[in-house]
Amino acid sequence: MDTQAMRTPASVYAEATPNPATMRFVAGRLLVPEGRMMEFATPEEAEAVSPLAAHVFNLPFVTGVFISENFITVTKNNSIDWDLVQGELREYIQEFLNTDGRAVLADAPAQQLADANERAVSHAKPNSKEEEQIIAVLDEYVSPAVAGDGGHIAFKSFKDGILAVSLRGSCSGCPSSMVTLKGGIENLMRQMVPGVKEVVAEEL
Repeated sequence: MDTQAMRTPASVYAEATPNPATMRFVAGRLLVPEGRMMEFATPEEAEAVSPLAAHVFNLPFVTGVFISENFITVTKNNSIDWDLVQGELREYIQEFLNTDGRAVLADAPAQQLADANERAVSHAKPNSKEEEQIIAVLDEYVSPAVAGDGGHIAFKSFKDGILAVSLRGSCSGCPSSMVTLKGGIENLMRQMVPGVKEVVAEEL
């Protein structure tokens, strides 16, 4: 992103997600280029890539950070309730965006940047022909529609007829994604992969 875009004043609002451990903070401007997603599970992963994520990891209750386009999703531990920190964290993120402003370092090492993107978007490695078929169906029939809504879906696991997927991007904070998951994706999967009995969303 260009420097001028980074300096655009940003307002931030908080948004609940289906997962009680996560909160989504939406900025009034792009944080990363469209289509880019990054996920960090530790401060060390964020250090050489994202000043914004590293800044959020300074807070002791943060256990994960996900960044895509104009929002950052923060995962917390059980030591504190969102009611107590949501407002302060929103201001903390907004202040950073309006001072430092960098979501991604311009000279971030290519490998660390690629790793952050892969953590956010990649399928888990298939261990059977059935799992390969599941991934093929997701890629051909499901992913294009989800991407059209600014989200991302990835295969995570398949055991005893239960298919677990991860929902990223806009889907992670959209309550209607659960309706889509059960009413659309689950029905499609049961028709196209006979072994699938249920589709569930893996928590972020």
